[in-house]
Amino acid sequence: MKIVILGGSGLVGCQLVAKLAGLGHDAVAASSSNGVDSMTGAGLLAAFTGAQVVVDVTNPKSFEDDTVIDFFRSSAGNIAAAARKAGVSHLLVLSIVGTDRLQNSGYFRGKLAQEQAFVDSGVPFTIVRATQFFEFLRTIADGHTQDGVAYLPTFVFQPMASADVALALANAVTSQPVNGIIEIAGPDRAPLSEFVGTWLGAQDDPRGIVPDEGAGYFGAPADDTTLVPGDDARLMPTRFEVWLEAQPAKAAA
Repeated sequence: MKIVILGGSGLVGCQLVAKLAGLGHDAVAASSSNGVDSMTGAGLLAAFTGAQVVVDVTNPKSFEDDTVIDFFRSSAGNIAAAARKAGVSHLLVLSIVGTDRLQNSGYFRGKLAQEQAFVDSGVPFTIVRATQFFEFLRTIADGHTQDGVAYLPTFVFQPMASADVALALANAVTSQPVNGIIEIAGPDRAPLSEFVGTWLGAQDDPRGIVPDEGAGYFGAPADDTTLVPGDDARLMPTRFEVWLEAQPAKAAA
């Protein structure tokens, strides 16, 4: 089966390409390096020709509100139009648990617009909403740091390994479209401050840590219900401590 992965050279995309290729599929990573630009639509129809499934794991280069919203809306619209013309039988997009609950964030508004473009595409679709990745913990810490102190939110968090995201996507790709949303998450639930604090400690990071109940999520209000999945979510196997132990040791200064 030919499967085109847009964003196939990124953190999740490259792992998904490898998993699908290992299963014997013709997994094609489409990107600007091979003439495909979802933002402009260039190369999409040619890339999708003969494909049964198209997977969107793209991300914009800039995360400014207007830029990210324009990227997701334009990119998803172009992908949907090209998929219809090419006769693709399954569109699959990676989104985020809590997308509809964090609309004060431009990034999450963009993701919701992206989802809607696939819902409206006329092509059978699956939306996979994942919780935040373990690999994103550094970015979270940096985004909540001021003057060498990380003011970390205390709301409940349930992150997961990017490898498990790729595994869940591979399973969805090789299954029938659900024409709806699948939620996936890690097995461990705890305050965000605990996950990030543990990660910083494992990295011997010198910055101070202050749990902050009012911190929100990158400036957007959030609480214990915002970024955790519902009761029907698929819980993936990799525990945080197992993932943490597998990370490369911090290089000596």
